[in-house]
Amino acid sequence: MNEIIKSIEAEQMKAEVPEFHIGDTVRVHAKIKEGNRERIQVFEGTVLKRQGGSNRETFTVRKFSNGIGVEKTWPLHSPSVDKIEVVRLGKVRRAKLNYLRDRVGKAAKVKELVK
Repeated sequence: MNEIIKSIEAEQMKAEVPEFHIGDTVRVHAKIKEGNRERIQVFEGTVLKRQGGSNRETFTVRKFSNGIGVEKTWPLHSPSVDKIEVVRLGKVRRAKLNYLRDRVGKAAKVKELVK
């Protein structure tokens, strides 16, 4: 039974997923369906967390829109996520950046990782 589930999950996974970590600023190109039309909407922000594994893995991105913090969570291998671009790398020492929710302005920034 376990091997059957693994084979089904392997079919649902995307072949190529870009490498990004917590604290990185990413641009998520998501497919939005409005009525009978479908378009791509870009959501750019900081990755707060990644959780789960295999085809159930999700990631949460937070951005500020008109002074209000907005968070969205997507399944990593979802067909509604068209593309993920890494804009800049972040230098963090935490696995989840929940403390950024309480911060505004410069305090909500993550240091950039210089390689």
